[in-house]
Amino acid sequence: MATPRIAIIGAGPAGLVLHLTLVKRGVPSTLYERDASPSARIHLGGTLDLRWAYGQRALYENGLEAAFNAVSRPEGDETRVCGKDGHVLLEILGARDVRPEDLSPEVDRRALRQIILDAVPADSVKWGHALTSVTPHGDGTHTLSFANGHTAVVDVLAGADGAASRIRPLVTPAQCYYAGITGAEVVITPDVVDRPNMADARALVGNGTACAMQDGKMLIAQRNSDGRVRTYAWFRGPEDWPLPSDAAEARAVLLEKFEGWAPVLRKLIEHGADDAIYRRPLYMLPPGLRWEHVDGVTVIGDAAHVMTPFAGMGANVSMLDGLEMGLAIAEAVNAGASKEEREAAIKRAEEKLFEESAKWTAITAANMESAIGPEAPHSTVKSFKKSRGL
Repeated sequence: MATPRIAIIGAGPAGLVLHLTLVKRGVPSTLYERDASPSARIHLGGTLDLRWAYGQRALYENGLEAAFNAVSRPEGDETRVCGKDGHVLLEILGARDVRPEDLSPEVDRRALRQIILDAVPADSVKWGHALTSVTPHGDGTHTLSFANGHTAVVDVLAGADGAASRIRPLVTPAQCYYAGITGAEVVITPDVVDRPNMADARALVGNGTACAMQDGKMLIAQRNSDGRVRTYAWFRGPEDWPLPSDAAEARAVLLEKFEGWAPVLRKLIEHGADDAIYRRPLYMLPPGLRWEHVDGVTVIGDAAHVMTPFAGMGANVSMLDGLEMGLAIAEAVNAGASKEEREAAIKRAEEKLFEESAKWTAITAANMESAIGPEAPHSTVKSFKKSRGL
């Protein structure tokens, strides 16, 4: 049988892992990404804590264990939970002397992207290719059209193109909906983090994450590998809540939202860089989303199961999607499977995706309500203890 023409849209964690899994098994595919280069938007996005059976497995099964260990931070698993008074109610310290499967090392998104890109042929990833349309031909093949004028006809199309996926409508009419929580991302640069007057904030965040929540509001602060601290300030509000474009005004508006919170927590807003304050409303796809398989097309990652970050599993489940889908396609192609057999393999992989994403989207939704609800922060402490077996 002829090798199918395989296209993956989106170079996020799901698309990268799918492409990597195919390449490692001798199955050619092309990964299309709208960003102009690997360095585009590298300043955006927090760190990821990769679980042993999810994100780590997706890397280890593709021979990237050593590469991951070189860029990940086991000590980043450190977590502290407090209320608006800044008093720590729960402290979980990252450790190196435990079983690897019990650790969820942190890794920066840019570092994760790079170790995967280093493991695939450079010319198999097409940068600066923003998808504009997909034309189905009725036989499982599709024509892809891109903003730069490029077109391609493919036999297998995998949409890993995120929450606003252009591929998802080919398999389901489901759309993202606003989760009811909005706010902003505020970044404190390393030189500011290291100032003497930031000692208490440094201690609270430590090597990992500090979570403060109460009265329907929360601050989630993460240490990045370069020393910067990235804070998410979230609260219930309308989807169109406006964040001023002027940095000083934006900080003032956020500080007003967190009036009465401990000075150590307010520092996470006060010292944000002028050029690194971003509006961050949260969206979801319906938990338990499924679709009937459509020949020649599938969606994975956030294109299939957007979830809020309250279980830390979005990237983990996305990477598992990429691995499982890649294994299914590669096994079928390498066995000389017919088109029908290949589509059956993709459908079975989708069934695994449905099961895993249903579990984690439900957990995420419950955790979100717990964190933003009237019992926070004690409800979140209880959730953390249950998930960690404490």
